Amino acid sequence: MRKLENSELERKSIEAFKQSEKTPLILVLDDIRSLHNIGSVFRTADAFLIEKIYLCGITATPPNKEIHKTALGATETVTWEHNDNVLEVINKLKEENITTLAIEQVESAVFLQDFKVGKNKKYALVFGNEVYGVSQEAVALCDGCIEIPQLGTKHSLNISVSAGIVVWELFKQFNN
Repeated sequence: MRKLENSELERKSIEAFKQSEKTPLILVLDDIRSLHNIGSVFRTADAFLIEKIYLCGITATPPNKEIHKTALGATETVTWEHNDNVLEVINKLKEENITTLAIEQVESAVFLQDFKVGKNKKYALVFGNEVYGVSQEAVALCDGCIEIPQLGTKHSLNISVSAGIVVWELFKQFNN
């Protein structure tokens, strides 16, 4: 077994990425404080051809040296938009018939392994900040909630890890 060189990976150019059919997922990041987490989510979004990222509240925006450290250029490929108010973004997405799902631990949440994507549906995944998660107001506006099962002693996962887990699971379903 031989490790592949970057030149052998046949990655898309920025232009090819922008023209590619996207995975019908939108990521909404609300009040994310860590610039490295923001960059990591951009990189995940690039890897799985995510349609768009909304950066809400205090979430920093590109160009930013610290975001770039982990995004590694993904801020140039993934479409993004900033909005001060996550509730406005959720309402806008719902008006566009996009199913909005908070990634949070709430009553009646669907465990990730039990969630099934609908054919010809588009989803927006709402991720909250590192300390408080998705706000109660945002949870109440969303069409539903997905919970990532956790079996250890901690109550949460890092937001960039959560995004990677959920995006991968839904990406697999969209591509089966």
